Amino acid sequence: METSSNFVLCCRTPYIDSLAKDGITLTQHIAAAALCTPSRAAVLTGRYPIRSGMTTFQRIGVYIFAAGSGGLPTNETTFVKLLKEQGYSTGLVGKWHLGLNCESSEDHCHHPLRHGFDYFYGLPLTNLRNCKPDGGSVISVGARSTVRGVVQVATLSLFTLLLLDFCQLMRAPWRALGFIFLAVALLLAVVLLFFSQFHNLNCILMRNWTVIQQPFSCENLTQRMTNEATSFIERNSDRPFLLFMSFIPVHTALYASPEFLGKSKHGLYGDSVEEMDWSVGQILASLERLNLSDRTLVYFTSDQGAHVEEISDTGEVHGGWNGIYKGGKATNWEGGIRVPGLLRWSGVLTAGRSIDEPTSNMDLFPTIVRLSEATMPRDRIIDGQDLMPLLLGEVQQSEHEFLFHYCNSYLSAVRWHPRHSSSIWKAHFFTPNFNPEGSQGCFDTHVCFCYGDFISPHDPPLLYDLLRDPSESFPLTPTSESQYHQILEVMKEAVRKHQETLTPVPDQLSIGNLIWKPWLQPCCSTVWKRCYCDKERNSSTALD
Repeated sequence: METSSNFVLCCRTPYIDSLAKDGITLTQHIAAAALCTPSRAAVLTGRYPIRSGMTTFQRIGVYIFAAGSGGLPTNETTFVKLLKEQGYSTGLVGKWHLGLNCESSEDHCHHPLRHGFDYFYGLPLTNLRNCKPDGGSVISVGARSTVRGVVQVATLSLFTLLLLDFCQLMRAPWRALGFIFLAVALLLAVVLLFFSQFHNLNCILMRNWTVIQQPFSCENLTQRMTNEATSFIERNSDRPFLLFMSFIPVHTALYASPEFLGKSKHGLYGDSVEEMDWSVGQILASLERLNLSDRTLVYFTSDQGAHVEEISDTGEVHGGWNGIYKGGKATNWEGGIRVPGLLRWSGVLTAGRSIDEPTSNMDLFPTIVRLSEATMPRDRIIDGQDLMPLLLGEVQQSEHEFLFHYCNSYLSAVRWHPRHSSSIWKAHFFTPNFNPEGSQGCFDTHVCFCYGDFISPHDPPLLYDLLRDPSESFPLTPTSESQYHQILEVMKEAVRKHQETLTPVPDQLSIGNLIWKPWLQPCCSTVWKRCYCDKERNSSTALD
């Protein structure tokens, strides 16, 4: 789910609120990455995503084509695999976005069922504005620049050859030139055809190994997902199970079922949030009806902060709000990485309690593994920490003395919570360039990037005291903080030691793994160029 850590302030969310009332709220819950693909990899593996190659030094840090070849490596151990070995039934409903194929359109090497899930109903890629009729496009700028670049190079080459031929400096090889420009024309045709078919090629709904709707329909999608989730619970109510409900809302494109459309006070974004809250309520009601509430740990979070740059063609904000926290998706300001952390386990966790210690979404891995009595992997570093001692009040301080914040593969910030101290220091080595000046987002590029002219490096780093300044508005100086230099030295040394633990791994988000490969394209129809089917509409499990 991609939403703000403060979205409950904007909309009516009684069921999500009940998780806080009946459970524990982690007020400083931190995502291991500020983008969905690497953050989801961190949740499943309990490791910084750079350890599994789920980050990149390139501009794009998520999968944008269903026919890319990168994904969560099969040699990574997910907590799902470990629970399956313990006899749990495991299901994923919703968004995956961690890769699909490697060498053919049906090898499914990165598919959820390769990573421990018994059942999958959802999107192998993600929900994009392109996936909704009249929803706009997140790749139109890239498409236009690609076509423009090809045309500019071809035009400049032709002009240069004509000039050299006219000046009798070089005889232009016109026959060879004709073949070259024919190839350019064919390339342009392929590019234009691909982008015109982006909706069909990438907006895919699967059940297990099978594509059942291409492109998927936004109509009642949240209700269909909810039906799948509650059905999974009912099928497995007599045995241990893990349900990973990975909500499609409120990632754009936004949508809401007729029962929720226009009902909130915050436009389509609010409608979508309130329908998601209804879905949470349906899942909680299923647990209650089946007498499973006292036997089930419920965890609610987000993979990143709100995408503040998301604005519709009509000017309506579709990216949510991060409250007092600066920045958003793709930044390591608090608005990009401080996310909801709600845990409910009736009869075990004290209701209505808040914990202000730094925690991470990577902590889910060791927490679940130890609760299931599975064996923690000993052949790799696990960066998450078991939450149960903190949740049960057995300890008062988080095991995370340091948390490292990556922008793609670039380490951009570090957080330090000294032992036996309430202080929480945060140092930024670089920050994104917001445009226009003073705004909360990188509006020229739709999302903030991590290198070059897109960032401002800081030497010395920007230092904040998050306890007194959670909005990161007032960077400390040697004058305002007497231990300024000592604090930075400790944090730099921690970074050095952390980086010594990193080993080279294949870049799963390299350009070669990101680009569209026709032979990897999932296509459920016999006519490849159409890639269209709708097995969902006739399915007995689909909602009317």
